[in-house]
Amino acid sequence: MEIKAIRGFSDILPPETRRWRMLEERAREILEGFGFSEIRVPILEKAELFSRSIGEETDIVEKEMYTFEDRSGDRITLRPEATASIVRAYIEHKMYTTDPMAKFYSIGPMFRHERPQKGRYRQFHQINVEVFGISHPTIDAEVMAIVMYYLSTVGVKRCVLQINSLGCPRCRHPYKENLKTFLNDHLHQLCRDCRRRMERNALRAFDCKVQGCQEIIAEAPIVSDFLCSECAEHFAAVRSYLETLEVSYEVNPRMVRGLDYYTKTAFEVVAEGLGAQNAVAAGGRYDCLVEELGGPNIPGIGFAIGMERLLLILPEEHLPPGPSLFIAALGEGPQKDAFSLSYKLNRARVRTMIDYEGRSLKAQMRRAAKFGARYVLIIGEDEQRSGRAILRDMEEGKQEQIPFPSLFEEIVRRVKGGSP
Repeated sequence: MEIKAIRGFSDILPPETRRWRMLEERAREILEGFGFSEIRVPILEKAELFSRSIGEETDIVEKEMYTFEDRSGDRITLRPEATASIVRAYIEHKMYTTDPMAKFYSIGPMFRHERPQKGRYRQFHQINVEVFGISHPTIDAEVMAIVMYYLSTVGVKRCVLQINSLGCPRCRHPYKENLKTFLNDHLHQLCRDCRRRMERNALRAFDCKVQGCQEIIAEAPIVSDFLCSECAEHFAAVRSYLETLEVSYEVNPRMVRGLDYYTKTAFEVVAEGLGAQNAVAAGGRYDCLVEELGGPNIPGIGFAIGMERLLLILPEEHLPPGPSLFIAALGEGPQKDAFSLSYKLNRARVRTMIDYEGRSLKAQMRRAAKFGARYVLIIGEDEQRSGRAILRDMEEGKQEQIPFPSLFEEIVRRVKGGSP
């Protein structure tokens, strides 16, 4: 019987892997340019880490986590998100003792048992960014600006930054009580999940996808009407700094992130072409999380970019380029020369492909066109006798003869614009 991949877990195959690598490499380049360092945390964590940080009453903890007992009887979970794991590592290794301010990024898979749909899988991948030790609103604006800069750099244009303030524990309590009163007045119209969650965390009603609940929530009180003076001033400053950086945004007063640890600033980047689940990136402040997980009182802020969703809206013209050179060799001697030259060029980071099977020139030219090679180098027995190979520029439609002793240096010069 044929064994297939588990539902919601997808193979990532060539040439799609090139698109993934481009996104990852661009993220590393940009984030390290802004002073972030890569951190790699385990895929498996103790289940308590996520129930304490994300919240017992969230859909993630209640319905979506892959949690099981290992052979020692410990309850462990495949990580559903990265922030809690990075906070755990930050505390466990006492990274705050050297300097509370730290900037990290990570790239890797997350796991949630939910219904697979467009852009949403049970194993999915995220680019995560976390900043610790800075409470000033400039960092809120900076991390949102970085998200938008990264998305524009990889070619995503039609997306909108939506922001809101969720307040702090001091001002959120009266808001929750007001919201609970409103929901109680509409109790008979709410779904069973909303009625059950309401006593412990009324904010979860904002996450409900049931149409009737969504219509009620559209009339619910909004958290921005309950902000204390400190939170209101912080949110006003965040908007001002976004404007300083010339980052466009919209205030969405009904946006409530689905994780309990968020405080003050919360944001989403929504894009066309993703359907109802239209957020390609999201994040916010979590000023209490480090302390709640056993560390000192250190603020934090971060975001995650969903790679599968990002790939859905990535324009075709921003795909990574094909090989720079395809060597079409005819005959045993020319094939040996092509094999040696391609190895040297690839070592010099000139992406070169050859035909290993000795096909006809016509077949090899078709393969060069299929892979989008900018140049084709033709080496046959006639070229070996004359000591000159034919270099064809596929974009310009021109070709010229290059002496064999100059082939390596000339190709590197054409492709890389300099010496090898």
